[in-house]
Amino acid sequence: MIDYLIVGLGLAGISMCETLSGHGKSFVVINDDSQQATKVAGGLYNPVVLKRFNPVWMAAEQLQVALPFYTALEEKLGARLLYPGRIKRRFASVEEQNQWFEACDHPRLKDFLLPDVLANTNPGIAAPYGFGIVENSGRVDTALLAKQYAELLEEKGTLLKESFLFDKLKVSADEVQYKEIKARQVIFATGYGLSANPYFNYLPLQGSKGEYLRIHCPGLKETEILKSAFFVLPGENDEYLVGATYAWKDYENTPTKKARVQLKEKLDKLLNCDYQIIGQQAGLRPTVADRRPLVGRHPEHTNLYALNGFGSRGVMIGPWAAKQLFDLIESGQPLNPEMDLGRFTKIYYPQARDASGS
Repeated sequence: MIDYLIVGLGLAGISMCETLSGHGKSFVVINDDSQQATKVAGGLYNPVVLKRFNPVWMAAEQLQVALPFYTALEEKLGARLLYPGRIKRRFASVEEQNQWFEACDHPRLKDFLLPDVLANTNPGIAAPYGFGIVENSGRVDTALLAKQYAELLEEKGTLLKESFLFDKLKVSADEVQYKEIKARQVIFATGYGLSANPYFNYLPLQGSKGEYLRIHCPGLKETEILKSAFFVLPGENDEYLVGATYAWKDYENTPTKKARVQLKEKLDKLLNCDYQIIGQQAGLRPTVADRRPLVGRHPEHTNLYALNGFGSRGVMIGPWAAKQLFDLIESGQPLNPEMDLGRFTKIYYPQARDASGS
């Protein structure tokens, strides 16, 4: 018998696997690559909501876990994954500059925002009001991480590349069995795929489709992350990743002409230099209406768990949430109540409400 069966190998699944591995727990992963959010993501970690200059929920606590986590993974996989850097937030007006200075006084932002306006010196960018600088940010190469981590598990014989069949899962009080596999616990880390999970589909998970353009722009010569109406993330060989869009009623991983036009129109307002679109990619983010993750134990089956709902911030949330879930399962330590899926149980799970008598 193994300790854990993990379903899904995006950022949530990888975070859980590494947490288990660090504590000497045995596990097997089942993954069918049906969810593409991790592979197409920009991989940005950013502690500030740059639309209104607000702190990201639990950003400092998440980064304290996430940065050492990815550094250790780089050594384990023998690949560069972590690209620390700054974000240059383009100001659209003097009013935004003033709002920036007000935000710099916020106690949860003072370690991240520089209290200055950086003048634009790049002729390839249209930024007459300059930039605000966000420190302690950067990106993770999530596509490379997903690829190499799956290869590592394949070498160890702990990855099954197949779709999970719920009619093959048998749940009892002491263990779970899936086909020939017996485990003490099952953790579903399937992103938007959780919406089709008969054990957790009562949760109010939403799908937000995000699309990126990949461009070649030799005239831009920018090494830092740009943020205007979207992000521009520098890569190698004068290539940049531009995005992302948000679409709420499209549940396909297929790129669309609408998003391409939308991103191009915004990009044309930012850049003063020529560029060529060389690629487009799309994925479904697992989002929740209250913008908090869905983490925790099933209300009836005490050996079934979900690790989900990271939205567009999986790079930051994943390692921190996985650690909290592990501590809940192994030590009984309570989850942060804002992400505990129990906040929805009485609302969306009638069986539990009836059983409790409330």
